Amino acid sequence: MRIAVASSDGKEINQHFGHVERFLIYEVEDDKVELVEERVVERFCRHDPENPMRSHTLKGTGEALAGCRAVVCSMIGEAPKIELERIGVEPFVVEGEIVATLIDLARVL
Repeated sequence: MRIAVASSDGKEINQHFGHVERFLIYEVEDDKVELVEERVVERFCRHDPENPMRSHTLKGTGEALAGCRAVVCSMIGEAPKIELERIGVEPFVVEGEIVATLIDLARVL
C-alpha cells in the first residue's frame, strides 16, 4: 500500500499537513518500506485563511495524493481531514521515525 508522509528531512514524520510543499510517497508491504516518489504540492496554510485559493489548493493536494491509502503528518486541520476522507485517504497524526511508524501503521490498515 502507498502511504504519504509529511517530513522535512526524510527521516522523521515532523511536518504539519498544511505546511508541506512535497509529500514523500512510500510503498509499504509486510515489513518492507520503500520510498517510491515525491509529490510536489502547493502549500495549503497561508497567512490569509479567507483566501479563496485555499479550497483550490486543498483540491490539488488531494489530487496529488491519489492512490495513497493514508497520509501521516504531525498535525492536520479539519478542512484537510474532511477532504482526505472524502477522497478515501485516511489521515493519521503521529510523529516519529518514518520506517518504524509506517510498518506499525500498515499492520492496522
